[in-house]
Amino acid sequence: MDYYNYIKSFHLIFVITWFAGLFYIPRLFVYQIEAYHKPSPEKEILGKQLKLMAKRLWYIITWPSAILCTIFAVWLLIINPAWLQQPWMHVKLAFVMLLFIYHGFTHAYYKQLQNDIVKKTSSYMRIWNEGATFILFAVIFLVILKSSINWVWGIVGMLILGILIMLGFKIYKRIRQKNPEA
Repeated sequence: MDYYNYIKSFHLIFVITWFAGLFYIPRLFVYQIEAYHKPSPEKEILGKQLKLMAKRLWYIITWPSAILCTIFAVWLLIINPAWLQQPWMHVKLAFVMLLFIYHGFTHAYYKQLQNDIVKKTSSYMRIWNEGATFILFAVIFLVILKSSINWVWGIVGMLILGILIMLGFKIYKRIRQKNPEA
């Protein structure tokens, strides 16, 4: 089992790069939506560049990382199937499914924006951007604490974090209304 830690390392590397993509792509969506509402030619210039950035991030980093992360995770479970008997792992896998759902919705938003279909506001995307953060918190607490009960405290912490983030959004929105260059 010398190779177990190598497989685990690759799994973690691709978890990190997957989350990096999921953290950054909604920020690009915010900028795309804001650029969409700008006058020509700024709208077209920014829109073209932001679409290219989103495409490269999504298909060169985020999707491959999600796939490789999953392959290495399955490999780890094949090597050590006893993890599947642990209640905390059941909860973790539920959060992983939630992450795939989040990824799927993010992909739908990506496709819309690539086709100049703007259905969400930049404020919505700022909030959407925090979805992966909440899932990451839950999974990290589960993996480190290895408890299907203690993760509840992680969720409570996430809710508090969510409230603080929402307050931060409101404060930032007020600052932007007073100073649009902020």
